[in-house]
This record gives sequence, C-alpha cells and structure tokens, in this order.
Amino acid sequence: MRRRLTVSALLLTILSMGAAAQDAKTIISDASKAMGAENLNSITYSGSASNVNFGQTKSISGPYVLSTTITNYTRAIDFTQPASRATGTTMTPAPPGAPPAQPGNLNQNITPANAAWTQQLEIWITPWGFLKGAAANSATARSQRIGGKTVNVVSWTTPQKAPSGKSYTVTGYIDDKNMVERVETWVEHPILGDLHVESTYTDYRDFGGLRVPGKIVQKRAEWPTFEATITNASANPANITALLAPPAPAAGAAGGRGAGPAAPPAAAPVESEKLADGVYRITGNYGALAVEMKEHVVVLEGGQNEARGLAVIAETKRVIPNKPIRYVVNTHAHFDHASGLAPFVAESVTIITHDNNGEFLAKALSAPRTLVGDALAKANRKPKVEGAGDKRVLKDDTRTIELHHVKNLDHSDGMLIAFLPKEKILFTGDFNVPAAGQPVSPAIATLVQNVERLKLDFDRHVLVHPPNPDRPLTKADLLALAKGTDNP
Repeated sequence: MRRRLTVSALLLTILSMGAAAQDAKTIISDASKAMGAENLNSITYSGSASNVNFGQTKSISGPYVLSTTITNYTRAIDFTQPASRATGTTMTPAPPGAPPAQPGNLNQNITPANAAWTQQLEIWITPWGFLKGAAANSATARSQRIGGKTVNVVSWTTPQKAPSGKSYTVTGYIDDKNMVERVETWVEHPILGDLHVESTYTDYRDFGGLRVPGKIVQKRAEWPTFEATITNASANPANITALLAPPAPAAGAAGGRGAGPAAPPAAAPVESEKLADGVYRITGNYGALAVEMKEHVVVLEGGQNEARGLAVIAETKRVIPNKPIRYVVNTHAHFDHASGLAPFVAESVTIITHDNNGEFLAKALSAPRTLVGDALAKANRKPKVEGAGDKRVLKDDTRTIELHHVKNLDHSDGMLIAFLPKEKILFTGDFNVPAAGQPVSPAIATLVQNVERLKLDFDRHVLVHPPNPDRPLTKADLLALAKGTDNP
C-alpha cells in the first residue's frame, strides 16, 4: 500500500510539473501577444533619462541623487544577436569651485562578444527581452499576491554562469493585463556580493501595436540608479544595423550605465619600497602602505579588486613576515577603493573606515555571495568593521598612525587620510595629480585646507593613485599644485 501511495504521489508531482510548465508557456505567450512582442526581433526607443555614477556618490549609503541628465536618449536592441547600443548627451553638475560642466556623450555598446551577464542583463531584463529569454530557457511560473493584486511570477535561468559556477536567475512580474511590470536579477559584485538589479516598467503606451513603458526605473542595491521617460519607439526598425554601429572612439567620450563595467586594467607588477623602518609603500595600479606595529601590521588601502587585495596581502606578508595583519584602513568606500577589501575579511582582518561608510561596508560584505566565488565566499566569514570619526589614533610603543576625516569634501563624505608623525608621511586617496593640460581638482584645495587645519607636518606625500612617474611627492608639491603654480 505504501508503495502504491508513493507511486501515486510521484505521478501527481510529474503531472503538476507538466501543468506548471504549460502554465508558464501560456503566460509567456499571452504576454508576448499583448505586448506585441511575438514577431519582435529588434527595437529602438527614445526619450530623456538620468543616472548616477553607481559606487562613486558622495554618500555611499544612499539615497542617490540621479545627477547626470541624458538628453536625446536612444536605445536600440537586436535580440537575435544579441546586441544593444544606447546614446545621448550627458550633463553632470560640476562640484563647487570646479570649472563649469561640459556636455558629454553617452555611448554604451553591448555586442555578442560581451557575453558576461553584467553586460547582457541590460538586454534581457527589458520587458521584451525577458519574455524572449523566458520562452527559450524553460521558465517556471507561479501566481502571487503583491500589493493587493495577483501577478504571475515567471522565472528562468541563464546559459551564462557566474564565477561561482552558478547560473543567474531572472524573475519577471506580469500583471493582469499581461504587461511586464517588473524584472529582477542578481549579479556578482566584489563588495555587495549578490547584487540585486531591478527594473520597473509603468505607464505603457502603444506604438503601432508594440507596447512600450513610458517610465523605466532601474535600482541597484535597492536605490534608483537610472530613470528614463520614453516618448517614441519602433518595432523591427529597418536601420537597426546603423543604430547599433558605434562611432569611432572620440577623446573625452563618456560611458555610462548599460554596457556594464569596463574591463579592469592589466595588473601592474606588485613591488614595494621601504620608506622608513617598518614602513613600506606597495606599488602598482593602486598604492598602499604596509606599516609594522609592535605586535601586528596595519595596511593602508586594500585595492580596487580581489586580485589587488590578495597581492597587497602577499607583499605585506613578504616584507613584514611573522606578524599578523590586524587592520586594513579604507580611505573611502567608493567601489574602486573598497573592492579589494573582501580578501582581508576572508583573513579576519578588521576594516577601519570613516563612520559614514561603516554601516554600508558591514552590511555589504555580510551579504550572500553565492555568485561571486571569491576568497570571502569560500571563507564564509563576516566582516569586522570599526569606525573612525573626525580622528582615530593607532598607537603602541613603536609607532603612531593618525587617521583624520577630510571635512567639506564634495567627492566623499567619508574620506580618511593617514599621517605618520614620526616618519612625517601623509597618505591620501583620490587627491590626484592631473594629467598635463588638465585642470587641478578642487579637492586638492580642500585637502590643503584640512592639512593646515590639522597642522600636519609631513615631508613625503604618498598617493593611492600615484603620479607619473610613480613616486612619493612632497608637501611643497602639494602646495604648489593647490596654487596652480606647478604640476609635479
């Protein structure tokens, strides 16, 4: 009898799975018909938009201000390749004290060669791309009550694999009018782990039988990072090839959301230079300092990615063996300065950052990392994050490291600089020497004001972003740069 019940239960399971699969096919087919997407191979739509430089905002914790406007916003997608191109004219307000802002060019290109999900998702989380992906990838469906109404929730997994080896999941929410109102997915991120990316679609309009949302909002890490108002659209445009053709690269052309992150630069050789007894400048794409204390080591700045973080750890252990790294000091939480922290967390190193960044980094580095596949995901450790307010001092019998908050800085409200008083060394991030012919950032004047306020007496100035040629600068170099009298 028990065997008969087991067989019956198995048959019911198989039948219910078949019904669910059929339901998914019907839901996808009905939505494709309602949206005019059945015979849709390509699309172009246009209007106006705005975005934010995700990971580079003054306050890293949000909410973000969509400060960059995009006029003449146009996007073309060919689902058969798949490929996409977005263009427009950008304008970002200049910070106080900087020269007036100049228009830039949005030029985002995704080609079949850009197979990474970080790029391709911009095609497949559109309403029409989502339906096509669902039809091609054995989607499943279920109904759910959300906000007092019932929606069909359709999910599918991608052919692309994350670094962990796991497939990505794409989930869409289809309303009772068969319109795709929301699509979400997750993508690996060196700080945020499994980063949630969500696009909502409202105010649908009809363009010759093609249903197109009048309003698009994309969120990352639950904050809006892109919005668009669509006023025109066309299905299967005859000039899709021309619409997708990128222009020749132009000097000063600005990228933006949609093409995904640029490929990281080739890693520079990791070497070190002894600045004083127990103090080593670690060179490469992003500078760091390894500072020996009596019982442990402090690293100033972890690097811009996992590879750099691992390299800084390895070089620190080579030049200062037999002492554990206890602290890594994060100058600020912009993604290019915090993406190398995960390897330190994997080794139980405590992060010190300004109070304005602490909650963000603690939450981000505690998030699930099922897609990332990095050292922290494998170690499965939680971060230890300690804050620094206006001033924090790390001190023992051998050495003192002062950490100071840079006040009134437009670039970041959580910027720390480090000062070694005995060695007369100042260490800073993002106070860069401009390239020849480029204006000096107003951040330099802000740094000098803080240095003078704090009465920091230093001989050498070590930058995370080194000048060319790579070397420490001097206090005289910094003062001359602030006055615009010299470019060291």
